[in-house]
Amino acid sequence: MSPFVPVVPRRVEDLRPAAGDEAIERLRDAASALAGARVLQVSSTAYGGGVAELLHTQVALLNDLGIHADWQVIEGTPEFFAVTKAVHNALQGADLAWTPEMERIYLERCHANAAALPDGYDFVIVHDPQPAAVLSMLEDEGRRSGKWAWRCHIDLSAPSPSAWEFFAGHVARYDAAVFTMPDFVRPGLQGPMTFTIPPSIDPVSDKNLTLADDVVRQVLARYGVDPTRPIATQISRFDPWKDPTGVIDAYRLAHEELPDLQLLMVASMAADDPEGQYYFELTEAHRNGDADVHLLSNLDGVGNVEVNAFQRASDVIVQKSIREGFGLVVAEGLWKGRPVIGGNAGGIRLQIEEGVSGFLVDSVEVCAGRMVRLLLDPDERARMGASGRERVRQRFLTPRELEDYLRMLAAL
Repeated sequence: MSPFVPVVPRRVEDLRPAAGDEAIERLRDAASALAGARVLQVSSTAYGGGVAELLHTQVALLNDLGIHADWQVIEGTPEFFAVTKAVHNALQGADLAWTPEMERIYLERCHANAAALPDGYDFVIVHDPQPAAVLSMLEDEGRRSGKWAWRCHIDLSAPSPSAWEFFAGHVARYDAAVFTMPDFVRPGLQGPMTFTIPPSIDPVSDKNLTLADDVVRQVLARYGVDPTRPIATQISRFDPWKDPTGVIDAYRLAHEELPDLQLLMVASMAADDPEGQYYFELTEAHRNGDADVHLLSNLDGVGNVEVNAFQRASDVIVQKSIREGFGLVVAEGLWKGRPVIGGNAGGIRLQIEEGVSGFLVDSVEVCAGRMVRLLLDPDERARMGASGRERVRQRFLTPRELEDYLRMLAAL
């Protein structure tokens, strides 16, 4: 287990202008019932993914609310993360033959991490399958204390049977299991109380705060993107579920009608995703040297401010996922007043109101058609952008999600 992840201190009051007085007061009310409680968050990486992004904000705000919150990241080996990546896909429905060797690799690392887990917390929230068996290790050694919640950020409705048979026994030991939406809950789940809590975005983080136009132009110039030509952007891991090659195919169809169109595909290469480099190379090959398709990542110096600038410079945001737990980038795009074309999958359906704040699509051809439609109609883009921003303000900002978590912990 790593040392505690350092987080930059944050003030809840800084979110009041964006979220509104009512949301902040509800959050403070929920926190008052847990004043002085100790909460530990456990995840698989401190950077590069949506979970890490959420926790940097939420751990800081919990402390500001008078709750002692810490965050630790499990330590793993390349073979461990290869197994857990396969498990991640399998729990979303991919075929996987779960083997004794996989079980050995997985449990060995969970046992090592459990041995280093500190005691004395009232609540422990464990994120996703990578550390899920840590609780089992502690219980078997008689070291369990406090209430435990397993936060599943993926769609568990139809998992690979062999993988789920193994994980079901570990999940059953938790006091609570938290899912993004009711459709993601595993039918017949035994043991924990179930809760649904959609994720959220931090409106005043570097990725979402307002940027001056000259800052946006400087970022585009640094990466060779022309601000005078239309821009479509997908920001996601290079991952088969995000369909990066399908995005390029949709761009190519749209490019036939709009030859000035540029496509930005931006990713963060995460420590717990050993497939990222492979799918980046696959996408690069599919790009086939097209200078108007920009493949960028944190390895190119792209950080939160750059992502913010790319989204604000875009005419259309794309998130053409085949499977999707939630897709924070959808809410980010909507918050910036941009219409979003998203795959008709998972948590994207919670965020996009079809024909109101964007479009849900099931194919390359439909995606391309929606891109062309929006790029040719600035008035529709503006209407959808305004609607999407208001939807995010009401439903998908940090105070609402944090309030949901606090009320769940109080219920436990």
